[in-house]
Amino acid sequence: MNARSPLGLLTGLLRAVRTYPRRSPLTFGYVGLLLLGHAWVEYGLSDAGADDLRDYISTNLDNLHDHPLRALFGSALLYDGTLTDITSTGFGGTLITLGLGIVVSLAWAERRYGTLRAAAVFLAGHIGATLITALVILLALHQGWYPESVREASDYGISYGAQAALAFVILALPRWARLPWAAFVLAWPLGGGAEWAGPLPEFTTVGHLLAAALGFTLAAVTAVTARHRAGLPSRA
Repeated sequence: MNARSPLGLLTGLLRAVRTYPRRSPLTFGYVGLLLLGHAWVEYGLSDAGADDLRDYISTNLDNLHDHPLRALFGSALLYDGTLTDITSTGFGGTLITLGLGIVVSLAWAERRYGTLRAAAVFLAGHIGATLITALVILLALHQGWYPESVREASDYGISYGAQAALAFVILALPRWARLPWAAFVLAWPLGGGAEWAGPLPEFTTVGHLLAAALGFTLAAVTAVTARHRAGLPSRA
């Protein structure tokens, strides 16, 4: 197959942008909500008010015990990063989570498999990985690997859900690109010198790895289901 011309690639990109709101309405609305929420917290609230809000929606053990639903769903309405400080590590993280994870990967999942499937992928990462991580934290506290202060640590944002979407989008890639993509999805949370406590990395890294595992699992189930419906044999 001949490679597409630069003009063809540009035309395809412009078409994708033009049809984005219609073909990925949930993702489009969610991205708008995230940007509005970020602007409100950064510029509409005082520093103390913004800190109080972030503390309240953090999905740490204390908040999951006191107000689990408000913490889980409130946390999904803000992203932890920046789009303006392009020299910071936070900007790189935003490009991966908000950019690649939500704007690209979640939109593709919605366009290809529908709104409900895309929402399930995101929630599997955001809620599923958060709750499993909470169990890991309890185990680590029991073993003395994590300090007691982790019970009230700041942990909010979209990154677990975005991580699941990054893993799920492996279905869109050719076979030769899947292993490098999987390596990237699993490796980037470990970058930047992730700290280790005993046999475990810091709990946010654990959460990202669990979210990726959930996303890859959903991708595998989706692929097997599609092959069964098509009447084709499954591949290992």
